This record gives sequence, structure tokens and C-alpha cells, in this order.
Amino acid sequence: MTAHILTRRRVLAGLGLVAAPALILGTNHILSDRARRKALLRSGEWLSYRSHSLIGEDRLAREFAPGDISASFRINGSSKPETEDWLRHAATGFADWRLSVTGRVLRPGSFSLAELKAMPARTQITRHDCVEGWSAIGQWTGVPLRLLLDRVGLADDARFIVFRCADEIMGWRYYESLDLAHAFHPQTILAYGMNGAALPTGHGAPLRLRVERQLGYKHAKFVMAVEAVSEFASIGEGRGGFWEDAGEYEWYAGI
Repeated sequence: MTAHILTRRRVLAGLGLVAAPALILGTNHILSDRARRKALLRSGEWLSYRSHSLIGEDRLAREFAPGDISASFRINGSSKPETEDWLRHAATGFADWRLSVTGRVLRPGSFSLAELKAMPARTQITRHDCVEGWSAIGQWTGVPLRLLLDRVGLADDARFIVFRCADEIMGWRYYESLDLAHAFHPQTILAYGMNGAALPTGHGAPLRLRVERQLGYKHAKFVMAVEAVSEFASIGEGRGGFWEDAGEYEWYAGI
């Protein structure tokens, strides 16, 4: 991604959703105001991140009753990857699919969907809050991420967990990352089930991240690999996620 700076405007242009250039770009004065607003929001996100760390890293997001599950749950972002590796696995019902867990770990490994389902599972009914302003409540079942990380063991210099995905937007693979506090949080799971059934394609089959104390864009879908890293400066544009690299959203999306 370093060869070309990705922007949300380029993504929207590819989808035919960009208005006239004058409406998007405005004047230099407007751009200056936008830069100031983004700087203010960035400082606010950092303050939120530090505040949440002080309040308690194990604080749980609210969980709901089965009767609270939303009748419909919007599919957002990619609805179906078109990458060769995902299509090949989808054609066989993910029978030969494996999740690789590598990077700054002591015992790199890979896990089939059956192996993940055989591990202790967590089911939680939580509210998904999208940065675009909508919410929905769903039930998620999956393996706690901390169990996988304990299985492979983290090296002393591991600081972040990166999630590599199968879906592409404008030719770039989606990815996201978490710090270790959120990676080891009890409600952070790699979900393979939704509302009592297998995870639907539109919601990220065969596996998606659920990190319930953060906004929806952090909940990476179509997860193919997990990587422990000491820093993410050399990944993409170095900001820790697809939309973060695009300059649209902050790396920490706490709610």
C-alpha cells in the first residue's frame, strides 16, 4: 500500500460515489479547518484510549438477552471477497481452510475451522456500533483470541496483533490491529457463529474478529491470518488498519 496513498475519496471514486471536485475539496481554508478538526479528533481519541486504560482493561461491554437480538443486522463493508484464496476455500465449505498464527510468537501454528470449534468457546450477545451511526444487536460464538495467543506464546517484543483479511477494497487487502490489552480482553473473540448458526458470508465467514469495546470497523471480517508484531510502521501506511491508513478513522475506536 505504500506505493500509493489510499484515501476514502479514491475508494468512493471507484464506487462512483464522489461528488463534484469543488464540493469535495473546497478551498484551502476549508482544508485547513478539516486538518485542524482531524488533529483535534486524534487528540481526543488518544485521550479516550488513555482514559479507558486507566478505568480498567477488563471492563466488559454490555451483554444483552436473546430477546434483544435485532431482527435484521446490516451487512457493512465487503459482502463477499473475490480473492482467489477465499473463493477456493468457500467452494469446499472451508474444509481445507486454516488460520495461521505467526509473527513474534514462540510456536507459530495454523488451525482448521474444526480445531477452532473444538476449543473452549464463548457466546455473547452484544451491540455492534458502526462509525456511520447505526447499531444492531447480535449473538456471536467463537474462540477467545487469548486462547490462541496463549497456545502459540508471544515473544517478549510482541506489542500488537494484526488481522489479515481476504477482502479487498480498490485492490488493497483489509487488515486491522489491536494492542495486547484488547487482544486478551475476555470479550475479544474470533467468531465462527452468529445468532445460533454458522457465520454468514456477508458477516465475514469463516471467521471474523469481535472486539466489543470498539467501533465496527475494528471488527475485521474474513480473517485469514493473525500476526503478532512489535510495531506496525512497516505495514500498509503504518497506521494500524485499512481505514486508518486511508486517513479517515483513528486507530483506537473505543466506545
